[in-house]
Amino acid sequence: MIVIFIVLLTIGGFGCGTFFYFDSMEKNKLLEEEVSLLNRTLIHTKELLFRLQTNNVDLTDMLEGERNTNQDLSKNLQVEQEKNTMFQSQIQNISGVVGTLQKLSQTDEELLKKYSKVYFLSENYIPSKLSRIDGQYLLNSSAELYFHGDVLPFLSVMISEAKSSNVDLKIVSAYRSFDDQISVKTGYKTLYGSGANQFSADQGYSEHQLGTTIDFTNPTLKKLVTDFENKPEYKWLTENAYRYGFVLSYPKGNSYYQYEPWHWRFVGISLAKKLRDEKKNFYDLTQREIDAYLISVFDR
Repeated sequence: MIVIFIVLLTIGGFGCGTFFYFDSMEKNKLLEEEVSLLNRTLIHTKELLFRLQTNNVDLTDMLEGERNTNQDLSKNLQVEQEKNTMFQSQIQNISGVVGTLQKLSQTDEELLKKYSKVYFLSENYIPSKLSRIDGQYLLNSSAELYFHGDVLPFLSVMISEAKSSNVDLKIVSAYRSFDDQISVKTGYKTLYGSGANQFSADQGYSEHQLGTTIDFTNPTLKKLVTDFENKPEYKWLTENAYRYGFVLSYPKGNSYYQYEPWHWRFVGISLAKKLRDEKKNFYDLTQREIDAYLISVFDR
């Protein structure tokens, strides 16, 4: 019995060993297949990684190339922008010059000439714009007096603002034509002979022909006399007329005509202010200095 038991145990152990052997072999085979699959996967992964690395190098090169291209484009853009800025500046300068020339071409070049015994206006000269002065500003409200149309607003505002300061400026004389000046001068010569040349211009040399010159008085004087300098109206003019573009043409000591405190000429606010600041008179400047203000003569 014991022998039989041992035989059976041996056979059973052999059978179990054989089972485990074959089972182990099967598992080993499966493991080998899995290892083989993993190896193939690893090889594929390495190949994929290599391709990705290669592509990355290519992409890096492309990116660097694009970056360089972008830098070149940025530089080109900056150059073009600088060119555009320069061209824009040039266009603005040209436009400014054209605008200035156009403005000058539309401005009467005679307006700032030094006419008193210097420049001559022909008998054919008439201001391009003449407007009748409102009777309220005249010593004789029914008279027909005319003034340069572009200057009349400056004159009207000046007289109105003087009125608000209780200063009553009244106009005696404004625009006079070439022929009107002949009549005025002839009348003075009849009364004063050659002495008339001290206070009355010959035809063609009168500032009144420009239509930008005015003779003032006040209701108490009612005429043009040097005593006007003692009146509030004259004081107000000497302190304020420049703000409206008017200056005294013939102050004391001038070398053209006798002192005329009533005679005020429009030269534009810029030039009037310059003369005021520098304590100079219109005829103290050279014609070249004066001409520089023609472009701004009607500017406010």
